[in-house]
Amino acid sequence: MLDNKQVIVRLLMSIVLSGLIGLNRESTKKPAGLRTHILVSLGSTLVMLLTLYLNSMSLDGDIPYYSDRMAAQVISGVGFLGAGTILRRDSGVVTGLTTAASLWVVATIGLAVGAGFYMGAIFTTILVVIALMVFHKASKKIKTKGYHIFSLSITSLDKPGQIGKIGHVLGNYDANILSIDYKQKDDNLIKVDLEIAMKTTHNKYKLLNSITNIENIIEVSHRS
Repeated sequence: MLDNKQVIVRLLMSIVLSGLIGLNRESTKKPAGLRTHILVSLGSTLVMLLTLYLNSMSLDGDIPYYSDRMAAQVISGVGFLGAGTILRRDSGVVTGLTTAASLWVVATIGLAVGAGFYMGAIFTTILVVIALMVFHKASKKIKTKGYHIFSLSITSLDKPGQIGKIGHVLGNYDANILSIDYKQKDDNLIKVDLEIAMKTTHNKYKLLNSITNIENIIEVSHRS
């Protein structure tokens, strides 16, 4: 049976490893950030610790216990939590897939820490951080090779369908949305930050004018 020191060490390690991944998600303003990742990992670690505890108790009694059942429920349960971070914007852009995947991985890291499989948990954390930070930049370069990339910041009245209208205009100019961030400025205004990729810059200013002319748009700014 695990002693109190081992339990505390594993829970603390779970916080550290999941925190490294959560910080990356928090810094990029994703739906699930630092606290969510830590809580998922802590819960998974506790489930695995509980599994080991019940296993040790079952060895002393006549009641059999199947250790794989609780861990399996964690994996399936986190799938529902991850689904909550996946959003389909009015523009048709699906976001949150990477965050959902990171939550799932954090849950497995928590299970590994709870089981005492430290090497697997630590090395997986390192690989996840590399994938989120390094591969993110590399994938952007691959996807946008030969494209002109710039950022748009749009302030609009908070009216239904505004993001959809912006997306429609972008589609008319064959502009690809690489990322989108939506913020509520106050009760009546919203701010939409987008990263856009276009094959050519010839229609860039026509695109900006078209967005400016959308009803209820207050301000449009861009930077390369």
